[in-house]
Amino acid sequence: MESRVISSGIPRLTKPAGRITTFAVSSPATFNTNGGNLVWGRQLRPTLLNLDHSSISKTPKREVLKPCTATASDSAGDAAPVGFFAKYPWLVTGFFFFMWYFLNVIFNILNKKIYNYFPYPYFMSVIHLAVGVVYCLGSWTVGLPKRAPIDSNLLKLLIPVAFCHALGHVTSNISFAAVAVSFTHTIKALEPFFNAAASQFILGQSIPITLWLSLAPVVIGVSMASLTELSFNWLGFISAMISNISFTYRSIYSKKAMTDMDSTNLYAYISIIALLFCIPPAVILEGPQLLKHGFNDAIAKVGLTKFLTDLFWVGMFYHLYNQLATNTLERVAPLTHAVGNVLKRVFVIGFSIVVFGNKISTQTAIGTSIAIAGVAIYSLIKAKIEEEKRVSQKSI
Repeated sequence: MESRVISSGIPRLTKPAGRITTFAVSSPATFNTNGGNLVWGRQLRPTLLNLDHSSISKTPKREVLKPCTATASDSAGDAAPVGFFAKYPWLVTGFFFFMWYFLNVIFNILNKKIYNYFPYPYFMSVIHLAVGVVYCLGSWTVGLPKRAPIDSNLLKLLIPVAFCHALGHVTSNISFAAVAVSFTHTIKALEPFFNAAASQFILGQSIPITLWLSLAPVVIGVSMASLTELSFNWLGFISAMISNISFTYRSIYSKKAMTDMDSTNLYAYISIIALLFCIPPAVILEGPQLLKHGFNDAIAKVGLTKFLTDLFWVGMFYHLYNQLATNTLERVAPLTHAVGNVLKRVFVIGFSIVVFGNKISTQTAIGTSIAIAGVAIYSLIKAKIEEEKRVSQKSI
């Protein structure tokens, strides 16, 4: 009695006296020699298939092959125990946020203290990036992390990003050297306004009216703070505004340079390229003054050891807080990201006022508060819109 496997024209399973199963077919059949043929859920190698077109054997009984069931020890015997940090991931995220804020505040305070006895923002910008680049090269050397390869196409995409990063960093330092840290950060609170304007008029993206309305308190608050800021000068104000524009264009070019490279390697390459952009203006604009009296004056005021130590640590804090910021924001949702950025600026402004004892007028305090509140509202609305887009794209 014949046992049909699937249908006529398909090989039929027979069971002769030998141990090797043979197939008999009533018509020529072809087999895929790149892989086995499935029979009753079990895969057989083509070399074990015997084609016989001359005879058909009869089988006394059809034997069904049943799959083996996994035992409990196979599935749970080698399960690794859950670690403490894996069980409470919010502790790790909280630690990342704390270190991001802590390093940012320390950088801003130390950076301003250096400017009080060494007012050379172009050279300091080079130091910030140079220390970070040395750190990245050392990390690549020991393989933590492993250096990601870069080609000419990716390099062309990263050059505009690095140029905007360099310009924004230098102009931020010029502003820090010229005015109070709290005032610079108040001006930099306008960055969302420039981002929205660039998205609307350069990228052609439609910005909801609610976002534009939320930016009104930011503009009003910054204007109030600027009018009565005791440390106000045009160099610090214009430099902070140029920094806002530069970082806005950095965001635009970053979207065009989307890559699968991890953030640590990507930031390392951007730092290297940005350093090359920062060196020429530092040499041309500040080089003669540094060689003539800049270094000597700084050493005379604080000593060689403290001077070199301050330069090293301010560069290290700059690199680490930027790297921690990137790593932190990768771990959280857009809404948490937005709140974290706003709170960071509040922390920096508050600590700088306390540490340096900057005197601010009542109107400046009110204006700064209004600006920060506007940034918070804008960030929350934008994060909500981005989350809705993400959910809608997943549902499609």
